[in-house]
Amino acid sequence: MDKTILRVQNLTAHYGPVQVLHDINLNIAEGEIVSLLGANGAGKTTLLNCICGLHTATTGRVEWNDQDITLLPAERVVRLGMAHVPERRQIFSTLSVEDNLWLGASYRLSKVSRKEILREMDEIYQRFPILAQRKWQLGGTLSGGQQQMLAIGRALLSRPKLLLLDEPSLGLAPLIAKEILQIVQQIRSEWKTTILLVEQNARAALAISDRAYVLSTGTVMLEGTAAEIARDSRVQSAYLGEAHTKL
Repeated sequence: MDKTILRVQNLTAHYGPVQVLHDINLNIAEGEIVSLLGANGAGKTTLLNCICGLHTATTGRVEWNDQDITLLPAERVVRLGMAHVPERRQIFSTLSVEDNLWLGASYRLSKVSRKEILREMDEIYQRFPILAQRKWQLGGTLSGGQQQMLAIGRALLSRPKLLLLDEPSLGLAPLIAKEILQIVQQIRSEWKTTILLVEQNARAALAISDRAYVLSTGTVMLEGTAAEIARDSRVQSAYLGEAHTKL
């Protein structure tokens, strides 16, 4: 059995007096793609933010390779090998594509040569040729799909062992969204990166995942293999029916 690299135990989280997460338990093994499904407001983004240090949990524990990281700030979590691609991408719109990518690798410059970073950047440009064509274009002038590719490329330049992806296909045309999810699969196989995926299109997410968790009002309602979750009648009714193909 592959090693568990991320473990969330009895996690709760609040925004002010409002409790958003209720005793969340979640495990991710090395090499997996795990989907986190649920309706808007279920707590998916909050859970990702607690894992990567952007939001402080109220109680509970987040372990990374058996190390307690519950209270670590995001900049220290990144250095441990975790990268987060947030909802709506949040690239630096007034910086060029190239400068956005450099920011992804910035913390590594004290350990890795500039030449090595440039080699890795070439890998990103090979993976996303459209970025190579637009490397001096301002990030804010890219299309939504191109911005998503840039956000993923920026995250990969931190050389993460675990990539957290929050709604990577949100707002994208169907064909572009399909391409982005294919890229997610390729990242796992080619970069040997474990992935925790929040995705609005439940059917598409389950198709590329090994396992999944379903959140409902801040609680894990279901967990299992992607095939098991896809067969569950509650998931089919809520998320996979003709009228509910997207969360």
